[in-house]
Amino acid sequence: METIAELRERLARGETSSEALVRAALARIEDRSGEGAATFTRVYVARALDAARKADALRRRGAARLPLCGIPVSVKDLFDVAGEPTLAGSVVLRDAAPAARDADVVARLRSAGAIIVGKTNMTEFAFSGLGLNPHYGTPHSPWDRATGRIPGGSSSGAAVSVSDGMAAVGIGTDTGGSVRIPAAYCGLVGFKPTARRVSREGVVPLSATLDSVGPIARTVACCALADAVLSGEPLRPLAPRPARGVRFGVPRRYVWDGVDGQVARGLERARSRLAAAAVTVVDVECAELDDLPEINAKGGFPGYEARRWHAQLIERARERYDPRVLVRILRGGAMTDQDLATLMERRADFQRRLARSMEACDALLLPTVPMVAPPLAELAASDEAYARANALVLRNPSIGNFFDGCAISLPCHEPGDAPVGLMLIGRPGEDRQLLEAAQAIERIVRPAGWEGDVAC
Repeated sequence: METIAELRERLARGETSSEALVRAALARIEDRSGEGAATFTRVYVARALDAARKADALRRRGAARLPLCGIPVSVKDLFDVAGEPTLAGSVVLRDAAPAARDADVVARLRSAGAIIVGKTNMTEFAFSGLGLNPHYGTPHSPWDRATGRIPGGSSSGAAVSVSDGMAAVGIGTDTGGSVRIPAAYCGLVGFKPTARRVSREGVVPLSATLDSVGPIARTVACCALADAVLSGEPLRPLAPRPARGVRFGVPRRYVWDGVDGQVARGLERARSRLAAAAVTVVDVECAELDDLPEINAKGGFPGYEARRWHAQLIERARERYDPRVLVRILRGGAMTDQDLATLMERRADFQRRLARSMEACDALLLPTVPMVAPPLAELAASDEAYARANALVLRNPSIGNFFDGCAISLPCHEPGDAPVGLMLIGRPGEDRQLLEAAQAIERIVRPAGWEGDVAC
């Protein structure tokens, strides 16, 4: 699947049609030799083709001016679609009442002309950064399919739907990295906005405090366009910004603990390229990051909030939960209301301290995840390996959520190597500034030989 810009240009020139794009996406989903069966929990064949034909009719009349008109898009399985229950990657909710209306973000996508081809698989109730799902299967990362590597989570299907050409954009959620982790493991761009910018009405929650809704796509500009649609903000191109005017801070400690050799080489290569392009990259102390494990030792906001949301469901159907998700939810029961009050105070202090550390920078620069995608079989076979890997992949991206900032992951690996993500974390509300800074360095850190169009 090409970028949104390339698809829109081909549609405008009459070189393809929305129906052809949707049929190609559906063919990839239905290909039994591919990842479609584990990538989607629901596919809207008839509805998507009907919407595509209507988009083509609008285009023939010269009325196809919507930003995503006729573009195939996927949505994560925790967004409400009117008339069907929202499963959130579980079997517990199969008997839930059908949604009365589309989630706000689904409605905005339709209003922008997007063709929703289906709902994508995910970690049950979004409570893991690995992407494993025992109910619907686990799609594989596009790298090293012979081994079978994890796609990252929880928005696993969202990323694979884009990497495998089943959608031009995948819409996911991000509570501790669930957009950026799968983007990094699938060689894509993943953007987590400041949480309050995008409505979460009609979205099954994990943590009301930390949840955000964001896109996974091929370029920064594609993510920026999708983000404008999701947030209801004006559609305008990102302002060009010279790379030499951008300044990044690299935290010294914490985010580098446990970093494997391939990730370290990818980030060092990216840093060297940025320096050669006159981008300012400086080390910053960020000592407050070292406090995060202790601050969240009792499970943090996700544990506390998920335990309360799931209380009645667990009483009724505990045995139908993924055991690895259930244990994390139950752990949140150890937190008291006083613990929550203390957590909120400590979060506010952390936010103030990190903002001071970032005063001289446009954004922080760090590895999205410290290790390349591990083999799926190893994690499926061992609870200990699963827990260890989950904690490690969530560590770095969860900084952005706890900070209440915006963040983006960009691919920075070499062709043929394991996908490696470079993450930028920006200040709360400075989403557009972060997107412009990311676009300014996108071509510099992209994998060598990448010739795609970064416009959108």
